[in-house]
Amino acid sequence: MHSPSPLPLVDLPVRRLTRGDLVACADLSEHRGWPRDEHRWGLLLSAGTGYGIAEPDGTGLVAACVVTSYGPRLAAVGMMLVAARHARQGIARRLMRHVMEETGSTPLALYATPEGQRLYEELGFAQVGRTERVLGRFRAEDRPAAVTTRPAAADDLQAMVRLDLPVFGIDRTHLIARLPAFSDRLRVAEENGELTGYAALWPSGDAHVVGPLIARDTATAKALVTALAATTDRPLRADIDARHEELLGWLVERGLEPGSRTAVMTYGIEDLPGDATRRFAPLTIATG
Repeated sequence: MHSPSPLPLVDLPVRRLTRGDLVACADLSEHRGWPRDEHRWGLLLSAGTGYGIAEPDGTGLVAACVVTSYGPRLAAVGMMLVAARHARQGIARRLMRHVMEETGSTPLALYATPEGQRLYEELGFAQVGRTERVLGRFRAEDRPAAVTTRPAAADDLQAMVRLDLPVFGIDRTHLIARLPAFSDRLRVAEENGELTGYAALWPSGDAHVVGPLIARDTATAKALVTALAATTDRPLRADIDARHEELLGWLVERGLEPGSRTAVMTYGIEDLPGDATRRFAPLTIATG
C-alpha cells in the first residue's frame, strides 16, 4: 500500500516532461476518451516543453500540457489534460498558472474546448477566433483539381518555411522541419515553380488529420485536401478556421460532418500574428 500524499493534488509539484513520459501522456489522452496519439505527443514533446503533475502513488500523470515556443513573441499551449478522476479540483488552473509563470512576458495562444474556455477567460485569455472540426469519409469531386499539387521533396522545406513565415507571422522552422518524419503524407501546391501552399496528413486513432493547411486561396486549399484524401482509406479529420466558410461548406458537401468547436484564445496579445486569410488549419489542436 502506498501512503497517501500529504499534499492536496492542487499543491503537488509541476515538473518538466520528457519523451520518457510519452506513454503516461498517451494514457492520459486515452482515459479522457481521446485517441492515444503517441505520435502527436512525440512531436510536441520534442519540439516543445511538456509540463506535468505526477500521481502521488507513481502510477502515471494527474495532468499534462505542452508549450511550443516561437521565441519571445509567442508560445502556444496545447494538450492540456487532467485525469478524469481528478477533474474539477483546480488542477488545470494550477498547471496553467505554472505555465504562465514559466513563460513570463511571452504572449500565449491556445485552442479551448467549451469546457475549458471559462477557466482561460478567468486567467485573462480572450477569444480571438474559433475553429470547426469536420470528420468523415471524403468523396472526391468528379472534375480534376484546378491547382497543381505534388508530394513534397526534401528541397521544398526552405520554400515551405518562406511561405509559412508571413502566414503564421513567426518563424516555426523547428516544427516544419519535423513534418516529413511526423506526417504520413506531405504535399505542396505550386504555380510556375513557386510554392503556393502546403499541407500534411498524419494519423490520429482510426482517422487521418489534415494539418497544417496553408494555402494562397480556397481553391489551393481544396486541391491539397483532395490530393491528401486520395492517399488514405481512413476517415478524414480537419480543424478549420471558422473564417474559411467556403472551405468548410465544401468539406461538408464532400461528405465530412461538422463536429466540435474550439475557441482560439490569446493572452498578452490582441490577436494571432500572421495572415489568417491563408491559414486554413493548424498543425494540431488539443487544449482543455
